[in-house]
Amino acid sequence: MTSTQKLLSLRAVLKEAGVEGFIIPRADEYQGEYVPASAERLKWLTGFTGSAGFAIVLMDRAVVMSDGRYSIQIKQQVDATLFETADSTKTSAAEWLSIHAKGQTIGLDSRLHTPREVKALQDKGVRIKILDKNPLDAAWSDRPSPPSAMVEAFPLQYAGQTVQDKLDEIAAVLTEKKGTAFIMALPDSIAWTLNIRSSDIPHIPVALSYAIAHADGTMDWFIHEKRLSQNVIQSFGNRVSIHAPQDLEGALAKLKGRVLVDERRTSLWFCERLKAAGIETMDTKDPSIPLKAKKNRAEQNAMRAAHVRDGVGIVKFLKWFSAESLKGTLTEMDVESKLEEFRRVAPEYRDSSFDTIAGFGPHGAIVHYRATPQSNARIEKGNLLLLDSGAQYADGTTDITRTLAVGQPSEAMKEHYTLVLKGHIALASARFPQGTTGAQVDMLARTPLWQKNLDYAHGTGHGVGCYLSVHEEATSFSPRGLDPVEAGMIISNEPGFYQEGAYGIRLENLVLAFEDGVCPYTGKTMLAFETITLAPFDKNCIKEDMLTEDEKFWLAQYHKRVYAEISPHLDKDTADWLLDSQF
Repeated sequence: MTSTQKLLSLRAVLKEAGVEGFIIPRADEYQGEYVPASAERLKWLTGFTGSAGFAIVLMDRAVVMSDGRYSIQIKQQVDATLFETADSTKTSAAEWLSIHAKGQTIGLDSRLHTPREVKALQDKGVRIKILDKNPLDAAWSDRPSPPSAMVEAFPLQYAGQTVQDKLDEIAAVLTEKKGTAFIMALPDSIAWTLNIRSSDIPHIPVALSYAIAHADGTMDWFIHEKRLSQNVIQSFGNRVSIHAPQDLEGALAKLKGRVLVDERRTSLWFCERLKAAGIETMDTKDPSIPLKAKKNRAEQNAMRAAHVRDGVGIVKFLKWFSAESLKGTLTEMDVESKLEEFRRVAPEYRDSSFDTIAGFGPHGAIVHYRATPQSNARIEKGNLLLLDSGAQYADGTTDITRTLAVGQPSEAMKEHYTLVLKGHIALASARFPQGTTGAQVDMLARTPLWQKNLDYAHGTGHGVGCYLSVHEEATSFSPRGLDPVEAGMIISNEPGFYQEGAYGIRLENLVLAFEDGVCPYTGKTMLAFETITLAPFDKNCIKEDMLTEDEKFWLAQYHKRVYAEISPHLDKDTADWLLDSQF
């Protein structure tokens, strides 16, 4: 079907359903950032492949909206003759509908929207109708089947806590809030709590399922039992009961007391069913989120080991690229496949942690660019390659970005690169009292750019899971990061600069927050960061005279540490190359 045919088909189904519009979010029934092929509704209809966004289809017009990360990409992927495009951070869905669909009835699939999203629409006067079936699914004739991969246990040596201990921690939160049960809908929350991993969606090792955690420390898990080995079932002790997914609705109706629901991360469908059964609900943040954000000692050690392994693959790739890129024969997709080849050598390698971003020249300015056979650019001298990639290993998750010069970079490229590097170093070397928020830390990374009237339109850092989601909730290094940084959190440090139509620069390491002394005057615990990513920065891009002595010292010490930890795993030629790459 062409995009025109898809819209015509969808509008015909909407007319039959008695609505004049429909909202298609990127989210699936589990509200995760990444979705299986069977839930790629937004991509199927519009062609937009970004990880955040939505479309609104009316009878006479349609729009696709996303945030600043995708401002360039959305215009390139979406047919402008069929869809308008807009920035969702400037115009919300509710605002757009209040202008273009005033008085019209807009259909929703309650499994794909949270209660808070629906309330925001209703607060703006949008007339909502919950549909029994998703009209887009009726139009999507060749929709893939839902995933059903086998589930495996995540070893205790990496997890650091038993399932029983985690269920007890969640039960303590329920008791404190006078709740009898919590609806757990996020797949990565279930994976962390039950110490399990799977492969239902690309890159994120989770099983798509739902669970109900109880205040007595037990859990009901709704998943097909044929997906579980006896080893997995036995790892739960006697705390977890397995139920078929179709039994979920009946189980909800039987709950007693106050049921806690995270209305930002759980679909409206749950609240509808609980309300219909006369059950009291309370909006509460998923209690597993702050627990899994603070990595225990075993998780920290597992992540460190994964980053040494990843650093070996990255360094081997960088040596290869330093020679091959000058030949003028490589393409962006060549870079992607070669990098994964170096990573796959490790027996612990399981998958990439997201689709690699290999953006050369102007493509580097597209924050979340993804090379396709149609866009696959040749890498030539005189510009920059932005390479953002990561891996899932059996013990940890990595996420690293390096910007690499091909040939001699221009003075402007070097100046912009060094400004980004200065911000990266400022954040990496920060010391601050407990209670400092992510927004406060974010300012450190932006200040060198701000001083030149420059900035970037994405957050500086996100949480990262331990062989789990590469985008995990901890605090957020961003202007919206209001939660405090806490010891044990692993967060990305990735300031950037993007010159549309020319090049992009981003420099990313992962940092681990740890306690480091006490202020004698305030009595507050001080925190600092340990950088756990291990790979050199491209010294050919650095303007040394722009760096302070402290920044030069940090950079030299970091490169020495990279060499000390990575070189024992390299052959002599590669170790010599790494030594020569030091700042």
